[in-house]
Amino acid sequence: MNGAEVRAMKTEEITEELGRLRTKLFELRNKRVSEKIEDTSQFGKLRRDIARLLTEQTARAKG
Repeated sequence: MNGAEVRAMKTEEITEELGRLRTKLFELRNKRVSEKIEDTSQFGKLRRDIARLLTEQTARAKG
């Protein structure tokens, strides 16, 4: 997901996507405890996507 895709999303879609990504990150962290994760770069990718969404959400709130 890049910045242009995030800016094209509606506010409700951003909120839904944030919830989905946070759940995915939580599940990935739990998976790391119980088994070995092959692609550890997923953590960084998810965190960056969450940050992009939060940045756009804050920018829209400020108007």
